Formats: sequence, C-alpha cells, structure tokens
Amino acid sequence: MKVLVGHSYFLRFDPKLYEAMRPYPPLGTMLVAAQLREAGHDVAMFDAMLAESARDWVDLLEEFRPDAAVIFEDNFNYLSKMCLLNMRDAAFEMLGAARNHGCRVGVCGSDATDNVGAFLEAGAEVVLRGEGDATLLELVEAWETGSATDEVAGTSYRNAAGVVVDVADRANMKGLDDLPFPARDLVDGDQYRDAWLSRHGRYSVNLVTTRGCPYHCNWCAKPIWGQRYNARSPQDVVAEILAIRSDQQPDHLWFADDIVGLKPGWIAEFADLLTEHDAIIPFTALSRPDLLVKGDTAEQFARAGAEIVWVGAESGSQVVLDAMEKGTTVDQIVEAADRVHAAGFKIAFFIQFGYPGETFEQIEETLDLIWRARPDDVGVSVSYPLPGTSFHDRVVEQLGDVRNWRDSDDMAMLFEGPFPTEFYREVHTRLHLEYRARRMWWRVRSGDRVPVCENWHRYLRGCCNCQLRSGG
Repeated sequence: MKVLVGHSYFLRFDPKLYEAMRPYPPLGTMLVAAQLREAGHDVAMFDAMLAESARDWVDLLEEFRPDAAVIFEDNFNYLSKMCLLNMRDAAFEMLGAARNHGCRVGVCGSDATDNVGAFLEAGAEVVLRGEGDATLLELVEAWETGSATDEVAGTSYRNAAGVVVDVADRANMKGLDDLPFPARDLVDGDQYRDAWLSRHGRYSVNLVTTRGCPYHCNWCAKPIWGQRYNARSPQDVVAEILAIRSDQQPDHLWFADDIVGLKPGWIAEFADLLTEHDAIIPFTALSRPDLLVKGDTAEQFARAGAEIVWVGAESGSQVVLDAMEKGTTVDQIVEAADRVHAAGFKIAFFIQFGYPGETFEQIEETLDLIWRARPDDVGVSVSYPLPGTSFHDRVVEQLGDVRNWRDSDDMAMLFEGPFPTEFYREVHTRLHLEYRARRMWWRVRSGDRVPVCENWHRYLRGCCNCQLRSGG
C-alpha cells in the first residue's frame, strides 16, 4: 500500500522558535515510517518542520498519489504535546486536503487524542489514540485488505449514525530494541545541517532512549504514554549513535526523552559503551534534580559526554513544588546544580510561574533559587492547563473559549491565575534581563555566588537602585 505520513509542526508558525532556528526532524514520524516500510509498504514522508506551508503537503499528495495519508505527529517533540493552535489549524488544513484527494485518512498525536471529535470533523477518517505505532500498522493492513477498521484497538471513528466510537485502548510497546531506527533518509538532512551550521556553527541531531515518564506532576499532560516508562538498552542506543555518526557526522546530540537514564545503572553502562566505541559526542538531555543527586549519576552523565542537562526546577517554593506533586525539593535542585557544575558540565532550569495559589513571596523564592543555584540557562513559562491532568480539572470552569496557546511564546494565562498575563510577561522579561546581567557578573566573579543586587525583588517591581541598573 502507498502510505504518506507527515506531521503538522511548522517551525515557521512558531515565531520565537523560528527565530532561534534549532530545528530537529520528527522522530516519531520517522519511526513509524520505518515500521511501515519494514512491513512492506511504499512510504513517503512529509516533513513540516522547515516547510513553507501546508501547500507543500498538497504538492506531495499530488506527486505521490498515496492510498492512505496519515498525520502522525512527532510525539517526542514537547511542542506537539502543547497542542498549539497554529499547528492544529495546519493539521486541519492537511486533513481536509488528504480527504479531498480521495485517500484513506488518519491522524495520531496529543491534540488529536485529546480532541477526537474535532479532528474527525476536520477530515480524519480515523483517530489513532495514544502511542499509535502498532495501531497504524494494523490500520493500514485493514485498509489494504478491506477488513473492518472498527476492530483496530486504540482508534476512534464516526459510525454511520454520526456517533464517535472509541475502540478499546491499546497497551504501550515494551520491546523498543526491536524497532527499526528512524527513517532519516526520508528527510532532507542537508537542509537541517545548513540551518544549524549557518546559525550556530555546529550540527545537532536528535534521538531518544525511552518513551514516557512515570512521575506524577499534576500539570503535565501525558496523552500518548500515560504514566508508563519504557527504555531502550544502552547497546541499542549506542548502535544508533554509531549509525548517525557514520551517516551525518553531527557535532552534538539532543536526547528528546522526557527523562534520560532513570533506570539504575543505565547511564554508567551507556558511558562504558560510548567509551569502548570511541563514540562520545557532546549532548543535551533532560533529567530530574532528585536523580542527579543520587549516587554518581551526575558524574556518569559527564563521562558519557553531557554538555548540558535540563531539569524541571519549576519553583523555588517547596509549597508550590508539593502542590504540583513534583516529588523534588528545593534543596535537591540546588544540590543538583552543585553536583553538575562540579562534574564539569552545565545545568538549565525550566521555571513555571502562575500555578494556582502562588504568591508574590513564592515568586521571590523562585528568583532566589535561580540566584543561589546559578543555572547555565533558564526557560520560563506560565502554568498551562491541558486535558487529562488534575490541574486542568481543577481550573476547567475558569477556562474561556480559547483553551490553547497559538504558539509557544503566547505566555497567556488561560485561567484565573494569581496575577494577570501582563504581570507574568513582565516577570519573564525582567527575569531574563537580570539573569543575563548576573551571568556576566558570575563569569567575572568566578566561584563567588553572592548576587550583585541584594534588592532584586525591588528590581522586579521596577524601582531598584542597584549598580547594575545605574551602570556601576
């Protein structure tokens, strides 16, 4: 069967990230393309990441003339989980075009899983809920043989009476080592290389070692893998790294997992194998503060080639962390930063403002945490309620007609937060301004953690007389 797979994350439709220009090809889409091809299907792939618009998808429909077209979102791209409206609009346009083309039409992704009816209305014949890999293989086989598609687990469809029917859920895949490597040959690698080299002077390639996250942060949407966590073996991951190195010669790797190295001993074995094969490449990954302070985890990350590890610090208030059910402490966050810096690599914090009940004093505690721990980078957002979370259930009655951000820089409070959107945008701007100034100061005062401005909270209010603002 001729199958066209694609995704709808257009970097051009996300202005902040388009300006940053750190594009990665869609791992989830490439993985399912590889599985379809391995099953004997004729597969083409549409990569929206660096495309101009959905018109490029239409051109490929006309050129390839598929029997089936499936928008299979890259579920390893955290932006897909955010269900941004610009990308939803693009997906709807793509679904309508595929339906008009006369082929079978399916869709899989976080937004579709959360909003089945809307995606069926937009043109999807079937919505694949959750992980989607095995479901798509069965669905395509059913389409090819003329079998009943309403028996494929993990799908939703609209019956003759117009009623949405959900077929039984499907268990997530466990034998991840049995999967083929992503079909990287189906994307324009030169286009990615040129984008990276022209903007950053080095080429970064993405891969994953796991699927899912077992933790219970109550604001984190998990429509694809739920609370499940499955890992590839270090041997399989190193084999992929060797293949990537041979084919693409990257300068840097980005592990797109929610958490790398959760299983005891995984990072140490990974570092051993990389050393054995002389395959250490600087990388960026995500972890947790409580994992980085456990045993020699930070040191093993360094041995494997870690350049920077991002953690969800979220808040400097223990009250807020406990309300979020993060399972971490402020002391662990500070210790993790110390351990990482002592091991010789960098740490970055995700920070979240606006969680229900957060006070101005707790915002001050968060800023204090940043000044004490001295992370090497900071990403700031506001609490964002997505379906399937207890946080969303808590604020759902406060949500208006607009329930999603249009792009990743929206920063709009969608519920009745402690302060209005304008306040958090000002906090975001002022935090980054002072953070950059402090980073320069920390470099001058190497090793000295005393902040230059003891009155940063008044700086936040816009009335600080510190030396930084006066040019001293």
